[in-house]
Amino acid sequence: MFERSIREDEVRFVVAFGEVIADYSDDFPFASRLMLGFVGGRPLHIVVAVDDRDRRCYVITVYVPDAARWDPDFKTRRLS
Repeated sequence: MFERSIREDEVRFVVAFGEVIADYSDDFPFASRLMLGFVGGRPLHIVVAVDDRDRRCYVITVYVPDAARWDPDFKTRRLS
């Protein structure tokens, strides 16, 4: 995320207030989800794994979605 110039406070904001746009319930060792949030008008996608027992979130990856690969709402992948 640092290589992509995405700050920790931006990640925390999206995890706290963003929208879940995909669930990956079969991920191991914890189910994960793809979240979308907008910070300063910039869309961010964050994949977060959730350990429900300890109530912890683990950030797997953070990126700015590519407009060529996502619909304008950044919620749906474009078909190739």
